[in-house]
Amino acid sequence: MDSPRHVPVLLDRVVALVAPALERPDAVVIDATLGLGGHSEAMLRAFPEAHLVGIDRDPNALQMAGERLAPFGDRVTLVHAVYDEILDVLEDLGREHADAIFFDLGVSSMQLDVRERGFAYAQDAPLDMRMNDSVGITAADVLNTYPVEALTRILRDYGEEKFARRIAQHIVRERETEPFTTSGRLVELLYAAIPAPARRTGGHPAKRTFQGLRIEVNDELNVLRRAIPAAIEAVGVGGRVVVESYHSLEDRLVKQAFTEATRSDVPPDMPFVPAGHEPTFKTITRGAEKAVEPELTENPRAASVRLRAIERLRHSGAPA
Repeated sequence: MDSPRHVPVLLDRVVALVAPALERPDAVVIDATLGLGGHSEAMLRAFPEAHLVGIDRDPNALQMAGERLAPFGDRVTLVHAVYDEILDVLEDLGREHADAIFFDLGVSSMQLDVRERGFAYAQDAPLDMRMNDSVGITAADVLNTYPVEALTRILRDYGEEKFARRIAQHIVRERETEPFTTSGRLVELLYAAIPAPARRTGGHPAKRTFQGLRIEVNDELNVLRRAIPAAIEAVGVGGRVVVESYHSLEDRLVKQAFTEATRSDVPPDMPFVPAGHEPTFKTITRGAEKAVEPELTENPRAASVRLRAIERLRHSGAPA
């Protein structure tokens, strides 16, 4: 098995954003997408009184991150769960709230770099793509069983692939000859299905199809629709929710949830905001922040990141 590499994206910026919430005794930070623990390690070092709760659906990630974070001892609690289960995790730990919650969405470095997981299109591997590789359907199952209409929807809506129907038709035709088992054969099909002029723009021709399959296999967008509101509910006053997204579908859901949380329920034409009707959250970042040089050169995965953060000002119904 290949050894994964891990270069945390916007590491210093993430630490700076959670700092006001974690520079206090007994602060609790949830890393909802633990991965290999790079961001978590930095937060534990920066805030020596903080306790980290690391959540990941991937048992392999929990094991590797656990080894990395072992020097921090009982300041670390690792939980095998999906990140929309934040409220359940807090309840199980006997915690009323968290002081900061961090999400680094999408596929992790470990999953991309370990060939056998099947996430990367640059090398031939089994078509798996499950973030928890012990349960659920695989990408091969999707390719070999879904009808043309369902495949088209996945590639169009989740992969943002404009040749979705054409690719879906090619897949259904080719699987009648032989089921899909490896990524190499799928990549060959994509080169055949996507017109040559389109293959020369917009990055690797397989990028969008692999994104769509991965989102379908892991139900990522539906999980995210539940997870961000759960995180917003879970942070206490002064607590912050910080999210790194890597494609427009994720970022749109985060933006919508944050916009709703920071909106006042007072009509915009009212000359003043009555006590108790102020927004419960404020925006910390101006729009979505992006990576800049030299990080873009040092870490190519940072190119698509969009970073957003909000802070709780008060509990719902409480005066500001």
